[in-house]
Amino acid sequence: MAYPFPRPQKYLTRVKKSPTGHGLFAVNEIPKNKFIIEYWGKLVTDEEAEKIQGRYLFELENGNTIVGTTRLNIARYANHSCRGNTEVRITGNRVFLYSTKNIKPGEEILYDYGKEYFNAFIKPKGCLCPPCGKKAAKKKNTR
Repeated sequence: MAYPFPRPQKYLTRVKKSPTGHGLFAVNEIPKNKFIIEYWGKLVTDEEAEKIQGRYLFELENGNTIVGTTRLNIARYANHSCRGNTEVRITGNRVFLYSTKNIKPGEEILYDYGKEYFNAFIKPKGCLCPPCGKKAAKKKNTR
């Protein structure tokens, strides 16, 4: 199915402060299995992406990468979670976030960034996602 670029949101989201910096939050209730937002930006080859310094690069595994650095791409504020409430669905060179469960108003929109990103950027500093944060707090309280 062809969508306008970027695909318009059906559910409102807002960027605001989160435990890991800035995050993307639901304004309205978002039912399970619904399109939330498209991650978009300039499309470059993986070779070009290697030269770009930054974290807003979404590798598509087809030889292309989306450079999502523009602040108009608010999907870039969706943070990592080892057990998120959304999933990524890739269609060609486009990336869409869909809810995997009902998301309440005010709840942060989170998805698993994948093993490669996790190992390169998150693991060295420690994961701050809600499930890992709870696990770390529980571990700290049992000492």
